[in-house]
Amino acid sequence: MELKRILVLCGGKFAFPSLQTLGVEKFLCGIGIGKGEKGILSILDQESKNSGLPYMSFPTKESLSHLRNWIDEIQPDYIFSISFPFLLSEEVLSYGEDKFINFHPGPLPEYRGPMPLFEVLRYQEKETAVSVHFMSEEFDDGAIILKETLPISKNETYGELAIKLSSRTAMVALNIAQMLQYASTIPRTAQDENKARYFEKPEAIDTFIQWNRMPADEIIALINACNPWNQGADAILFGRSVKLLAATLSDELHSELPGKVLQLTQSGSIAVSCIDQKVIHIQIVAGDFGILAAERFIKTTSIPEYILN
Repeated sequence: MELKRILVLCGGKFAFPSLQTLGVEKFLCGIGIGKGEKGILSILDQESKNSGLPYMSFPTKESLSHLRNWIDEIQPDYIFSISFPFLLSEEVLSYGEDKFINFHPGPLPEYRGPMPLFEVLRYQEKETAVSVHFMSEEFDDGAIILKETLPISKNETYGELAIKLSSRTAMVALNIAQMLQYASTIPRTAQDENKARYFEKPEAIDTFIQWNRMPADEIIALINACNPWNQGADAILFGRSVKLLAATLSDELHSELPGKVLQLTQSGSIAVSCIDQKVIHIQIVAGDFGILAAERFIKTTSIPEYILN
């Protein structure tokens, strides 16, 4: 039996495990990338030359005008979208009904949008999902084929979760390819619009720690959600604009105003008061000075003497 030919539209290295898995299993018939860093483009370009697979880059929305013709040339049986950054037009989708399948790295319909990893961490969810659905002219819309959940570990960062989801997406992509190959029918469940939420790409206000409003666990969740894509959560510390990359919750309580640096601990972390009377310990700080351990950051600024005691 001839295998289904699958063209993958992707957005970067998140899709690499899926590309490799589908390639090894002989389902992959072409790769298209939207935007993408120069290094990633070079890697995919070289791999396509080595393997003989069709490859095309779509750096802008305008460049998508070539997508339908390219698909017509390749004639894939299905098109998988894995972190592809652009919305597909009606012209492109008209290539075939139920031919376009998206792999969304978050629960649908609750976490629609371009960065569900950030949102599930910021809102302290205990689990996330790879949601596979047929594509429509709306972002993250269309009937769901399957939703595979996986747990979020305590203090897991954006980077750690991305790696875990990338590996799981590869397994799910292979499962879907095999389902398309051998199953007589493909499951489809309409998304519940009553549960739907769409999150735009985070802006500066979304990554900023507001000491006088945010409790300790919310601050730590935001720090983890911003590491590494935003180089940490934005904050003001010692009157300086910095980014916080790692912090933990302490057992101690305080009676100070929120956002006050209490001390440099024996372990070398910076203890800071929060609005719920809890204390967080900051371990890594970033800024114009670089990425530093908290104790070393202390040495780069003028610190009140009592903090060092």
